[in-house]
Amino acid sequence: MDVRPLGILPWHTALRRRTRHVTRGLGSLDAAVFDAIAQSPSELLDATMPPLTRAADHGKLWMAIAVACGLSGRPQLQRGAVRGLASLAVTSLVTNQVAKRLRRRPRPMATVVPLARRGRRLPTSNSLPSGHSASAAAFATGMAIEDAPAGLVVSALAGLVGLSRIATGAHYPGDVLLGLGIGAAVGTIGGQIAPPITRRRISIPAPTVEDAPEIADGAGMTVLVNPKSGGGRGADLVDSVADAFPAARILVLDPDDDVARCARTATDARVLGVVGGDGTVATVAAVALERDVPLAVFAGGTFNHFARDIGTPDVDATIAAIRAGRTTRVDVARLDDDHLVLNTVSLGAYPHFVRTRDRLAHRTGRTVASAAALLHVLRHQRPQRITVNGEELDVSLFLLGNSMYGSSGFTPVRRARLDDGLLDIRFLVAGKRFAFARIAFGLLSGRLQRSRCYRELQVPEFSFDSTEPVVMSHDGEIGDSYRHARVTVDYRKLRVYGSSIVGAGVLES
Repeated sequence: MDVRPLGILPWHTALRRRTRHVTRGLGSLDAAVFDAIAQSPSELLDATMPPLTRAADHGKLWMAIAVACGLSGRPQLQRGAVRGLASLAVTSLVTNQVAKRLRRRPRPMATVVPLARRGRRLPTSNSLPSGHSASAAAFATGMAIEDAPAGLVVSALAGLVGLSRIATGAHYPGDVLLGLGIGAAVGTIGGQIAPPITRRRISIPAPTVEDAPEIADGAGMTVLVNPKSGGGRGADLVDSVADAFPAARILVLDPDDDVARCARTATDARVLGVVGGDGTVATVAAVALERDVPLAVFAGGTFNHFARDIGTPDVDATIAAIRAGRTTRVDVARLDDDHLVLNTVSLGAYPHFVRTRDRLAHRTGRTVASAAALLHVLRHQRPQRITVNGEELDVSLFLLGNSMYGSSGFTPVRRARLDDGLLDIRFLVAGKRFAFARIAFGLLSGRLQRSRCYRELQVPEFSFDSTEPVVMSHDGEIGDSYRHARVTVDYRKLRVYGSSIVGAGVLES
């Protein structure tokens, strides 16, 4: 027989009573706060809360925001939208199938809410927790993990959705707080399971800026013109160059001319200029580097990647840079010490990918065109087998860039600096299980960088071996076949007239 002194209860009974007392007190506070919000006379709440809570029904509001982020073209927003929707889906499952079954709580009395603010259809499911609030917090947390500023804005909207559930009489404040906590927890756990893609930060020294020869009227400058470049655009620029620099020597090349040989005939030139595309520019740049004279690039090709990245995307910009009388030194890459590379080296189907992407870009936009071109190439092109650092890889697409690109992923666009001493290498690995599906999902979801089928390196030197000859392209021109290739960086060797490479700083991508 259990005999205790009068007034002393078992510890578990005392704890249960205290817990019941605290719970009853919190319930009274919860009801009081609900009454204060729901019964408050406010035209602003009457006008905004009902449409906001209806917009959040079945996640429609968050899906609309996700679509807008997907169409924005910003990778961080696109990844945030995917992560947010995934968090929302998991949270909805946890809330409805688990949390709502743990403890039964009736909905508040909606009759205390002004008629203008009351929901059109009163829910009858368990009140604890708020599913709308949980979904809102999950989506906002997913967005914040990938893009903090966007996540802040969406979080504020999520808080308003939670308020709307109280103001329209659907939930008590405690239901909303628990729902927000569940959604935030699921989103945070998702961030630990699938960490966000971090931006690279590399500090590099200030540019090497030097005084250039004074050639106000073009005296001492030889300009080589490829009239066929850019579909005839090169020929159209001859008059503009001649008008700006009347004393310059202008050589218009014939189709059979050897560009390098013609450039070497300008033995007295203090400045070498070139009108043409990236392939022609690279050839003349090799001669300018041999003689250590400045290179002036007049963008006359189709894409003009190098001219654009040094800040001379048109003739006027180049003229202004020359008259400013300042040059900067940029990196060049060397392919087996034979070929100078200003932009890219590629193998496999990358040239076909570029052509397909550019053909579609004017109709669908660059992002959609890149995805469509990549999927097309992956389905129809045979991978190349190469050995990198002792590892045999079946590579379907391979891109090596001179200097780091300003964005991650397989379709980089711009280089913020061309003097960082690095090669930016990106390629897709075929042959893995479900490789096509994994690459397609990674590309469409904006998370290709996390795929095991994608590799990205930033190194000062790169080499590979192959058992069969591999055709390589450089600066848009089809090159030779190689069983072994080595690419190195000549750090800040080439002097160019340009305007975009200014100031030291931190590169991010």
